[in-house]
Amino acid sequence: MASEGTDAKTPRRRRRSSEEVADRILEAAAEEFELSGYSGATTAAIARRAEVTEAQIFRFHASKQDLFRAAIFTPLNRHFADFQARTVADPEAGRDGHDLARAYIGELQEFMSRHSRMFLSLVVANAYSPGATGGIDALDGLQAYFDKGKAMMTARVGETPRVSPELMVRVSFAAVLANLMFRDWLFPRGLAGEDEIREAITAFVIEGIEANGRI
Repeated sequence: MASEGTDAKTPRRRRRSSEEVADRILEAAAEEFELSGYSGATTAAIARRAEVTEAQIFRFHASKQDLFRAAIFTPLNRHFADFQARTVADPEAGRDGHDLARAYIGELQEFMSRHSRMFLSLVVANAYSPGATGGIDALDGLQAYFDKGKAMMTARVGETPRVSPELMVRVSFAAVLANLMFRDWLFPRGLAGEDEIREAITAFVIEGIEANGRI
């Protein structure tokens, strides 16, 4: 007589669709690249994290470089395009210059903080494995952000700025990015709270724009 345990069938694991497998691979790859960097991450580790085989990874992505671009580069580009579409206002909108600049810098800091691990993965990969990204200039969402920021600053600083608006918008971006990358070094615990740090960066960028012309 069969025991009660042998009569019960073990539930079979539901087979995942191709779309589910592809999504899981990208999620696992993003986690692994963010944790180990481009050089340290391996397709074997990504496969284990995604609970797939390496062969399945290479059905969707021809190489580790392609996988990095799909998991990190492409989403970050999409986030940037969405961000600049939401926050970089029309220069003719007539908003107060200080309010516009403050809102823009605050949004930029929030955006970078929210996607900090993607930014760090991209920066490290570009520094140590430049072939992984295909060049930072391929981030067309970032380029669109710079172009609109340049237009906004050009409208605000007048005809003869001391510093080119094209350069100024990139320097402003660099100040926020450097704060993100070197936060622990620059601001040891107890020096200042998060709100104080963000306000200091905002004031720094706005004063730089004011020194370049009217705002």
